[in-house]
Amino acid sequence: MHKVLFWSGFGLAVRLWQLGLEMRPFFARDTLWTYPAFAAVGGSFGYWLMGVERRQYQTLADRRDRLLEKRKRRAEREEGAGEEVVA
Repeated sequence: MHKVLFWSGFGLAVRLWQLGLEMRPFFARDTLWTYPAFAAVGGSFGYWLMGVERRQYQTLADRRDRLLEKRKRRAEREEGAGEEVVA
């Protein structure tokens, strides 16, 4: 949720920066509708970014589990091979 809030705030900051560069008033009646629009665009980007991050963490967790399982099987195989040589 923090990413959505951050990017919503970033969208608002972009709008304020735009109006500052254009030297226009920040709170004119005819342009007040743009603030929620910029916040919504920024928030939707943050929401999309949260999904990307979740999928990346899931992929990393799956790869970690496969690697640990592979290491476990290798250790068991080497342990079994070591007992045959000794006997």
